[in-house]
Amino acid sequence: MVEELLGVAAGVAAAGVVYVAAAARVVKQYERGVILRLGRLRGTVREPGFTLIVPAVDRLHKVNMQIVTMPVPAQEGITRDNVTVRVDAVVYFKVVDPTAAIISVEDYRFAVSQMAQTSLRSIIGKSDLDDLLSNREKLNQGLELMIDSPAVGWGVQVDRVEIKDVSLPESMKRSMARQAEADRERRARVINADAELQASKKLAEAAHQMADAPSALQLRLLQTVMAVAAEKNSTLVLPIPVELLRFLERGADRPPQDRPAQRPPDHAVEPAPDQTAVDPTPEHIAVEESTPDTDGQPEQK
Repeated sequence: MVEELLGVAAGVAAAGVVYVAAAARVVKQYERGVILRLGRLRGTVREPGFTLIVPAVDRLHKVNMQIVTMPVPAQEGITRDNVTVRVDAVVYFKVVDPTAAIISVEDYRFAVSQMAQTSLRSIIGKSDLDDLLSNREKLNQGLELMIDSPAVGWGVQVDRVEIKDVSLPESMKRSMARQAEADRERRARVINADAELQASKKLAEAAHQMADAPSALQLRLLQTVMAVAAEKNSTLVLPIPVELLRFLERGADRPPQDRPAQRPPDHAVEPAPDQTAVDPTPEHIAVEESTPDTDGQPEQK
């Protein structure tokens, strides 16, 4: 009798162990469990940890609550300014309602992927090429709103959407390169012209200053000669400004009274005091006048 009881107890224990092994489930920390009993939603969402279900009756669906990174395949479209481009993006989303993610949609990952692709195509058609290249932040916000609006009913929340790359045709790349080169050349010419204008103003001021002091031009010329001679060149070509020649001509054409008086040399002999200078005037020149006499011969006086 005791042996029979022990056998029954052992059988019940074994059956209990098998039942517990079949009913035991472990929900991880980043997961939530949704139980369907005979096809109907049963109870609340199972929290992380050890839980039991009814074997062959209940089915436990585990939903990952982590943020999912989903790449959006490259989509080819035509922008509003008629440029063919290929754009790919990436979507970051997570499940906030496990029950809706299981009941409301068949496969929430596939649904989010398809919605992201269609929204990306729509964004391409509504945007210009310049917006796709430079104003991506605004496009990312619009794309996130377009994906998140229907995903709310699926128990999914879209955290962020980023446009990764915009592929352009080779002809468009060359055209943009030429446009950028022309723009840079235009800015370089404008900057160069501005520099020439400023330099001309400074040179005009220097010319007025040198006109007031002509000797400054000669000093500047000497400084230029010294700067060139410091490089030890074998040949020196020195242009002489016309202003320097005019300055020298003005010095040569100065009147004698403006020149300083010259001191006579020491060996010069001074005239004697008793000597009188003879003024070669017409009064001191003997003039011979001829008067005819009676014989027809001239008479000297």
